[in-house]
Amino acid sequence: MTPPSAAVRQSRWLAVASLIALIVLGLAWELWLAPLRPGGSWWAIKVLPLTLPLAGLLKRRMYTYRWLSLLVWLYFTEGVVRATSDQGLSAVLAGVQVLLCVLLFIACVIHVRQRLKAAGKEAVAADAARHAIESGAPADPVPATAPRSQP
Repeated sequence: MTPPSAAVRQSRWLAVASLIALIVLGLAWELWLAPLRPGGSWWAIKVLPLTLPLAGLLKRRMYTYRWLSLLVWLYFTEGVVRATSDQGLSAVLAGVQVLLCVLLFIACVIHVRQRLKAAGKEAVAADAARHAIESGAPADPVPATAPRSQP
């Protein structure tokens, strides 16, 4: 196995760092810095879904990078809404959240593209087969050679 390229290593660490920063920001924001209610807010639990992909990123699981690049848009949307509707420190924290979400998305995209580019078609097929075995889902629900149905 060849060692990962510099772009893959850097994108991995950018993804991990921005994910951890999003978790810390969410907790600090809702518990201490600018909670919705004095003394802290239950909205701090919004960071729980962000803790799930951390292990997958650290284990270099391609599938995790893919679904995380979709999940991050929920947090991006919350950040945009709160940056435009909140005032003061909360609006600034929302802007930081938007920036971290964009960084995380870019890191995930670069990571996936660089790994696919390095791996080639055979490795992509092997990755799909491995995921199918682990999850019980079909590797390719619509094979490329399947006959097309006539109208």
